[in-house]
Amino acid sequence: MKTRRKPAPRGDSPAAEPEFFLDIVIVRAAFVVVLVIAAFLVRPFDLSGTFTFLLALASALVIIFLEHRLRRASLKRLIGAAIGSILGIVGAFMINAILSGTAFDPGALSLAKLFVLSLMVYVGLVVGANKGQLLNLSALGGIFGAERPAKQEYKILDTSVIIDGRISDICDAGFLDGVLVIPHFVLRELQQVADSQDSLKRNRGRRGLDILQKIRNASGVTVQFVENDYPAVADVDMKLIELARDIDGKIVTNDFNLNKVAQLRGVQVLNINELANALKPIYLPGESMKVFILKEGKEFNQGVAYLDDGTMVVVDNARKMIGKTVETSVTSVLQTTAGKMIFGRFDENRDDPPREERNGSERAERAERAERTTKRPTAGAQAK
Repeated sequence: MKTRRKPAPRGDSPAAEPEFFLDIVIVRAAFVVVLVIAAFLVRPFDLSGTFTFLLALASALVIIFLEHRLRRASLKRLIGAAIGSILGIVGAFMINAILSGTAFDPGALSLAKLFVLSLMVYVGLVVGANKGQLLNLSALGGIFGAERPAKQEYKILDTSVIIDGRISDICDAGFLDGVLVIPHFVLRELQQVADSQDSLKRNRGRRGLDILQKIRNASGVTVQFVENDYPAVADVDMKLIELARDIDGKIVTNDFNLNKVAQLRGVQVLNINELANALKPIYLPGESMKVFILKEGKEFNQGVAYLDDGTMVVVDNARKMIGKTVETSVTSVLQTTAGKMIFGRFDENRDDPPREERNGSERAERAERAERTTKRPTAGAQAK
């Protein structure tokens, strides 16, 4: 039975890379030799042989360096730079035509024309390269029809959300994509908090810097620092809104006031607190849950417990069960602006568990207390 050989994948193979590099080296060496020979034959500026050789060699090295840098540029930037250079030459030609009718000295006029040409070409080249990313090559069709402009998703981190620290866990879980933007004015505010005289603020600022370093080292997350500043705007929150409007990004925060102001300004906000509320466990009336009664409630014979996320649970008939874990039945769930509250009822008349189950639970509790006691450091160890 004949086996069909799979076709070789198209594209450059790893073995072709050294050959391509060797070809580039040969072409560049040939270019340097041709330029040096041409310089010896022409003898520009009536230079001697040594200066002619050095001038030709330096020119060749500069051209090779520029060629090496241009290979890294995208097609959009190259097209933008070419269009900008052409427009700069056209503008320089028009300005030089006007200068030709003036009463300048011929030598000064030639220098002025050369300066105007160099200036316009340089400005056109730089501006065209910077604005080249705005070109939509897919609209031209043909060979550019398959290209789709990749839209970057920018998430701007607020100072409060960096200090909060939960953003690091969200990044590790892979729920944030795109580019995380750290403005320099946010970094400056974070540094001021870390240098505060108040120990509480200083610890919060240092925690924020540690969280920021952890985010930078996280895999799959792109962090970008931007130097955009708005001197006319004094408030950091307003600077965040202006930056989000300029780069079409979203603000990641847990500040309630910033959330409302940004929404009024038409800026999208990702609120960490809203995400945490959305991920809270949902309990429906009639379901059972085990809670630890922590304190007495406001009403008669009530006990109060808290879930791991801070949700308050008010349990009827649980006043005598303070300091114990009980199983309660959910009666209602109340959602308020301050958060969520769960109301439940503890059944006092339920049957006691079997004797063996009670003994087993007691033995488990004693074993757990003994394990905690052995793991607790002694006074001598703490002193060391």
